[in-house]
Amino acid sequence: MAHHISCILLLLISLTIFSSSSSSPTSQINSNSILIALLDSHYTELTYLIEKANLLQTLENTVSKHNITIFAPNNVALERNLDPDFKHFLLQPGNILSLQTLLLSHVIPTRIQSGSTRFKSISDYHLHLETNTTTGEFMVNQENVTHPNDITRPDGVIHGIQKILIPRAVVDDFNNRRSLSSITAVKPEGAPEADTRKLKKSSPEKPGSPPEIPIYEALAPGPSLAPAPAPGPGGPHHHFNGDLQVKDFIKTLLHYGGYKEMADILVNLTSLATEMSRLVSEGYVLTVLAPNDEAMAKLTTEELSEPGSPEEIMYYHIIPEYQTEESMYNAVRRFGKVRYETLRLKYKVVAQEADGSVKFGDGDGSGYLFDPDIYTDGRISVQGIDGVLFPMKEEKEVVPVEQVKPISMMGQPRKGVVEHRRGKLLETACWMLGTFRNHSRFTSCQ
Repeated sequence: MAHHISCILLLLISLTIFSSSSSSPTSQINSNSILIALLDSHYTELTYLIEKANLLQTLENTVSKHNITIFAPNNVALERNLDPDFKHFLLQPGNILSLQTLLLSHVIPTRIQSGSTRFKSISDYHLHLETNTTTGEFMVNQENVTHPNDITRPDGVIHGIQKILIPRAVVDDFNNRRSLSSITAVKPEGAPEADTRKLKKSSPEKPGSPPEIPIYEALAPGPSLAPAPAPGPGGPHHHFNGDLQVKDFIKTLLHYGGYKEMADILVNLTSLATEMSRLVSEGYVLTVLAPNDEAMAKLTTEELSEPGSPEEIMYYHIIPEYQTEESMYNAVRRFGKVRYETLRLKYKVVAQEADGSVKFGDGDGSGYLFDPDIYTDGRISVQGIDGVLFPMKEEKEVVPVEQVKPISMMGQPRKGVVEHRRGKLLETACWMLGTFRNHSRFTSCQ
C-alpha cells in the first residue's frame, strides 16, 4: 500500500514538472550556452555575419529546443579565401535571404561528434559527415574539420572547418544576380516572312538597345493634362521587368533603413514608382538621389502642400542616366563641376567635389553623397544623400542703359570730349563765317 502511494506521488510530481516546462516554450539562454561561447570566441567573422543576417533570435529559439552543432569557418576562410564579389553580394541588403541560407547551412539541430552519416541543417541543406579511413580526419561534405570539438557546451558543440560550405541555391542566386539573367532582354519573336523585292524592312532592334526617343517624351503627361501615360518606344514586348526592379529597390530602401519617407513618397504620395517601372521596362536607365529621413523631415508643409510640388521635388532627384558613386566621384575629380540632366525639365543638378565626397547643389538646397550605391542593378542606381535638393533661382541680369555718346563730324564717337550746347546766335555767326571760310580762325566754331 505504501509503495502504491509513493508511485502516485512520483507521477503527480512528474506531471507538475512537465506542465511547468510546457508553459514556457522559450527558455532563457544561460551564460554557459553555446551561443554565448560563439560570440566570445575567435570566430569573429562568422559572428559578424550572423549579426548582419539578424539570425541571433533564430539561433536562440533553436538552442532552446535542441542541442546544436555548428561548423564554424575560420576567419581566414571568410576574409581571404572568399571571393570578394561573392562577399559583396552577400552583404547587400537585398540579398539577406541568401546570407541567412548560407549561414544556417552550417548549423545542425542536433549534437554530433563523429561518424559516417547524413544530417540536414536548419536551412534543409544536406551535410555528409564521415571519417577519413586513411588519415582519420573528421570531414563534412569532403571538407576537413581542422578543429573538432573546438568549443563544447551542454547545449551544443562547435567544430572548426577550413573552408566555408556554400549551398547550390546560394550559388545560383549569385550567378543570376551577377549575369543579370532575371532582367536581361529576352530573345525577340520571329518576324513574318516578307518579299524583300517589294518591301524592304529595316533591321529589327537588338534586345536591350537604348530607346530611340528621349526620356522626356516618354514621360507621362501631368495629371492636369491626361491620366494616361504617353506611348513608349518599347512597344508591346518589354525586354525588362520594370515592376520587379522598382519593387526590389524600394524594398531595399526599407531594409537599408533611414529612407522610409522617400519610399513613402514614391509609392503613396505620388505615382512616380509606377512611372519609373514603365520607363525601366521600355529600356531607360535611372539614377535616384534619395534624401534620407532626417533631410526629408526638414521639409516644411508649404513646400509639400502646393499642387504638384512633391512630384517636382522628386523629379529633380532623378537623373536619366546610370551613375554610381565611383563614376560620379571620378567625374567631379576630373572636371570640377558636372551638370546632370534631371527629369524636371530645364533644370540640371550640379555636382562637385567637396570634403572627399560628391556634393550636389549649392546653398540650402544642397546635399552630400552620404550612402553610396544603396541599390545598383545595371538599370536603376540609388545613391543616398543627406539633403533635399532644390534648383537655384535664376537671377536676371540687369542690362545697363547705354549712355548717348557724342558723335564727331566723321560719324565716330568722340573720346574724352564733352559736348557743350552752343547758342543760336553763335551758330548763326559761325554759319556766316563759314560761307567766307573764316570759321576755322575761331575756336568756338570748331
